[in-house]
This record gives sequence, structure tokens and C-alpha cells, in this order.
Amino acid sequence: MSVNKSKPVYTPLRADTSGRFHLMLGLAEGAAALHRVVDELHAVAPDSLGRTRVLLSHTAEPFQGLELAAVHVFESTTALLADFRATLERSLMGTRLYVAGPENFIGRALQIALSFNLNKDEIRTEHCGTHARRVHCVHCRATTEDVRTNIVRCSGCCRWLAVRDHYSRRLAAYMGVMADAEAAGELPPVQEVYP
Repeated sequence: MSVNKSKPVYTPLRADTSGRFHLMLGLAEGAAALHRVVDELHAVAPDSLGRTRVLLSHTAEPFQGLELAAVHVFESTTALLADFRATLERSLMGTRLYVAGPENFIGRALQIALSFNLNKDEIRTEHCGTHARRVHCVHCRATTEDVRTNIVRCSGCCRWLAVRDHYSRRLAAYMGVMADAEAAGELPPVQEVYP
């Protein structure tokens, strides 16, 4: 059995008490994972809660009863990521980043974090929710969102793409290659494989 070295590996989030500031991003089910980290910080380093900022989207998970620096709930992922970018522009050394949610959300958040030169040891991620993929077409360079099947029509060039297991951290997407390149119109069966 071959190991896919490009696929990200996620572990349950844990608080990093060596951080001076804590920035948390959560999408949908990811809010529960962030709650665990806040509870852990509250238990072992309660003074750090005043330096903890939480950004959430698509969730009803409240963060009440704790003295956090800020909790913002956004109507859309786009708005959350825009605020995240603005927050990183004002962040100081010693910030720890926690991201929890579907893989396509984590990938987009990490693209932004890496553009600000956050080190890998400053970032923690936990996959929560759907396994739907973000697929980058190697032919036209368009990105198709929320792909749940092994074959998908490209949102850019309309080619049928086979969804590969190769993941590009730079693009925050899996690679999609023309599925019927050898025999035009002959496609393998389309199956939902990323629920």
C-alpha cells in the first residue's frame, strides 16, 4: 500500500500554552474543536483567554461565559477569511493559530497564514465535517469547490476531470486531470467518494 505524502495529516487540536496570543478559526463543526481548546486554556492558562480571538462562520456554537478578547461570527466563509487576513496584519510575534473545519476551509486559511510567514509549529489544524475536495484543473487552472465525486466537470473549461489524491498546499487543492484524455467521451463511473 502506497502512502500519499502530499495529503495533509490532521490531529485533534490542543492548546499551545507557549503562545502569547491565540487566534482561532472555525467553520461549521469546527466550532466544537475550538471550544475544547478554549476550555483547555481556561483550565491550564486562564490569563491567556484575554489574548484569545475566535472567528467563526456557519455555526450556532456560542462562546459565552469566558473572558475572551473577541468572538466574531461571520455570515460567510469569505468574510471570515477577509477578517482573518486583516487580523494577521495586526498580529504580533507569539501568535498561535488554530483552524478547525472541512479540509477546503483549512487549506484556504493556511494559504493566508503562510503568506504571512507563520511557521508550521505556530499552526494547529483539525479536520471536522465534510471530506468534499477543492479541485484545481491542471488544464485551465480554475478551481472547482465542494467536489464529492471521483469525476467532476471543471468550473472553468468544462472538461471532465478525474480527482487525484495529490494535494497542493500552495493551491490548497487536489489536482484534477482530464478523465477522458485517452478516449474522448469514455468516462469511468461517477461515484461519491468524498462525503
